[in-house]
Amino acid sequence: MKRILMMVIRNLLFVPYGWIKLCYYASHVDKYTAEQRYALLKYIDARANWGGKIKIDVHGRENIPEKDGFIFYPNHQGLYDVLAIIEACPRPFTVVMKKEVADIPFLKQVFACMKAYALDRDDVKQAMKVIMTVSKEAAQGRNFLIFAEGTRSRDNQLLEFKGGSFKAAIKARCPIVPIALIDSYKSFDTNSIKPLTVQVHFLKPINYEEYGNMKSVEIASEVKKRIGNVIAEYE
Repeated sequence: MKRILMMVIRNLLFVPYGWIKLCYYASHVDKYTAEQRYALLKYIDARANWGGKIKIDVHGRENIPEKDGFIFYPNHQGLYDVLAIIEACPRPFTVVMKKEVADIPFLKQVFACMKAYALDRDDVKQAMKVIMTVSKEAAQGRNFLIFAEGTRSRDNQLLEFKGGSFKAAIKARCPIVPIALIDSYKSFDTNSIKPLTVQVHFLKPINYEEYGNMKSVEIASEVKKRIGNVIAEYE
């Protein structure tokens, strides 16, 4: 968490303005388009990354589908993951997060600006309602990000990818875009403040025609394999 303090100190003159504007957008999301809200997040994110001496090394940006209505499935290393992908991705997207992180300061405001969904893993009925909502909105052209591991690995190793995380994509019949994150956990989940490069790899999308006949656990296994291959190659 030392890096967060460094971000604040190096942006000391910007922080009051950025925080007030972020909070205002988060409290008045319907006054702004998704593009306007995303542009603000990218601006604040870029300032934070500069302050924290973090460089985002982006690979495969051309693999992001031209047509909206897809779901990103990255590996989940730490609290910084979404912020890494925001800088890397030129297109607005939102997040399905676990409710435990919904009230973390700053992330709370970021997720509000994204109109993100909090999923309660202990409430099956609520979780299914979120999945149905996400599938409906993805089919209508909204882009999402879902962490299939469900919890942070805090390193470059992969945890189990849960099949249930892919039900929204299956119902929406939308492209699945795997994302391989490398060293993202070093940003907020360690005490290091050394200059850091975080790799974000957008992999080739998996279209419904490719996964439509697969079981959700088989899709999870395939996505995990593709991400693991990239991490093994670039780590």
